[in-house]
Amino acid sequence: MAILTGVRPLTRTARLDLAQLGPNWYAVVMGTAIVGNGAAALPVRLPGLIGFGELMWALGAVALLVLGAARLVHLTRYRDAARAHLLDNPATAVFYGCPPIAMLAVGLGTITLGSRVIGTGPAVVLDAALWSVGTLYALAVAAGIPYLMITRHTVTPLEANPTWLLPVVAPLVASATGPALVPHLPSGTAQQSLLYGCCALFGVGLLAILALLPVVLTGLVHSKLPALALTPSLFLVLGPLGQSTTAVHQLADAARPVAPGIAPVALALAELYGVAVLGVAMLWLVIAVAANLRARRAGMPFAMTWWAYTFPIGTCVTGASALARHTGFAGFTGLAAGLFVLLAAAWAVAAGGTAAGLAGGRLLAR
Repeated sequence: MAILTGVRPLTRTARLDLAQLGPNWYAVVMGTAIVGNGAAALPVRLPGLIGFGELMWALGAVALLVLGAARLVHLTRYRDAARAHLLDNPATAVFYGCPPIAMLAVGLGTITLGSRVIGTGPAVVLDAALWSVGTLYALAVAAGIPYLMITRHTVTPLEANPTWLLPVVAPLVASATGPALVPHLPSGTAQQSLLYGCCALFGVGLLAILALLPVVLTGLVHSKLPALALTPSLFLVLGPLGQSTTAVHQLADAARPVAPGIAPVALALAELYGVAVLGVAMLWLVIAVAANLRARRAGMPFAMTWWAYTFPIGTCVTGASALARHTGFAGFTGLAAGLFVLLAAAWAVAAGGTAAGLAGGRLLAR
């Protein structure tokens, strides 16, 4: 479980050991970027909110660059460790869903927040690059990790836990972030291709989640979580729920100028789907919070799994914000604002624990 938790005993002479740097560290980028994206999506405009969102986008972009460089060192200097993470250890292989999600989240923030900082043109180009690479990466992971589970990894359905959702949720993230690029493409075939491509990505992610989620819930009920430090992973169930809600609304918005014939149906479907699925998400949020409070009372220490609190809650923020925008119902506005406060608190706890762990030698220590 060392890769999952990233925790080592405190030593004065500890130095960073990049051999331990698994793909789970991209959760730092995911969790930071979604705070900025949530700020941009909120249906309320408070003084300083957009500036705060721009700051979080910038932090997420810097974290993506730094982590990408560190992972390059890991993949070149520690090939045996990297190979083991992917091919021999299913507990770490599932975290390969994190890098593409991180790219997609930072890319969306670039176009919605970064355009005020670097200009619209460069923001569109950068987002297009991040979305393209992130989407290809997401599809490779969504197909590759299940393939490894079938052909190489030793796993049983009763061992399933919410981290198994990470590889297959990545196409959903691509479907939710891609529509932001549609208005910036030439009208006609280019816009239609991206819109329908995002619809296909939504179908890939949603059907994969529908197939896998019952397996995950069965594993949780039958075998429980294998370690206390994995309790925060219960929040990962919120990810596909909030992300799919966000995606259907983003697709409905993009369809209005590109495919006006289906736009009214898409909007009605987005509202009905969003209300139903976000309701399930709020029920699961109560379960996840209760389980984590119980784990904290049992002495659950800080681990990198605490970043699981951030991105899933963030997807619920963007989903509730989209519902508020399309329905005009004040209840969704209040829900989005409340979830954003929870998201910001979760990010502060996870970021503070990570910074303290790195400084104190408990994370990535030799």
